[in-house]
Amino acid sequence: MEQRILGRTGRNVSIVGLGTWQLGADWGNVDPDQAQAILAASVEAGVTFFDTADVYGDGKSEQAIGKFLADNRGLDITVATKMGRRMDQVPENYTLANFRQWVDRSRKNLGTDTLDLVQLHCPPTPVYSNNEVYDALDTLVSEGAIRNYGVSVERTDEALEAIRRPGTASVQIILNAFRLKPLDEVLPAAKAAGVGIIARVPLASGLLSGKYSKETTFADNDHRNYNRKGEAFDVGETFSGVDYELGLKAVAEFEQLVPAGATTAQAAIAWIAAQDGVTTVIPGARNVDQATANAGASSVEVSSEFDEGVRWIYDHYFREAVHPRW
Repeated sequence: MEQRILGRTGRNVSIVGLGTWQLGADWGNVDPDQAQAILAASVEAGVTFFDTADVYGDGKSEQAIGKFLADNRGLDITVATKMGRRMDQVPENYTLANFRQWVDRSRKNLGTDTLDLVQLHCPPTPVYSNNEVYDALDTLVSEGAIRNYGVSVERTDEALEAIRRPGTASVQIILNAFRLKPLDEVLPAAKAAGVGIIARVPLASGLLSGKYSKETTFADNDHRNYNRKGEAFDVGETFSGVDYELGLKAVAEFEQLVPAGATTAQAAIAWIAAQDGVTTVIPGARNVDQATANAGASSVEVSSEFDEGVRWIYDHYFREAVHPRW
């Protein structure tokens, strides 16, 4: 699989990585053995980048990755985790003391002395412009607790603020066929600054898999059930913030663009990876087949006609509601 340099980390990572929110919680239950099988299948398919967070299953996702790496020593895998959502989401909680506690817990979960990449996990907007926050992150680097740091954002203005900081190695942002705003300013700014872009929610919480219908139901502990209106966290994280039934109509249009030999999900992932400035795309997987198929998106070719079609769908269905918000 093609490898790209992840911004200021200097590390090569696969253009399709693995998002591991599903291995912790919030998407229904995942058996621990199945989690190990998903990680193994991803690596077998060429994936060299895992993305996790300390709150995914309250550490279960990190622990699953830690076990996998302990059982498969010598693999060249970059692991990015996130921190900041285990306390109240207020700017005053983003301190060096708290960072040290969160990082120490993640190091234990992942079984490593030094974390490859730690990302602030969609903190309150004022955090991105706080000099003391970046000083604290620089301290963690100097102490050897982390190698690099980045941010995970909800909005493009947050991404642009973080990109201006010389220590920011990467920005993680929602980018998919239903969320095109990052193409306007964020990707060009990141490329110019040498900052990596990690594209998350590439399938719009599964909508762009083409497998859902009006009759599809989700488990009680699945955020696609309990967060449709933003009851638990930013609604943009669930179905990319688009109306579910409108999303189904747009997917029907998207499916007409999918090249022969590719699945709808593979085409959606491949389109993101083809955007100038994107480093890696991190779809999740609930089983081995999904993990293998997602990685296979790396070989799907994206035509100019496909790209034009994606932009038409966005303009027709979503731009008015989505573009001003995130």
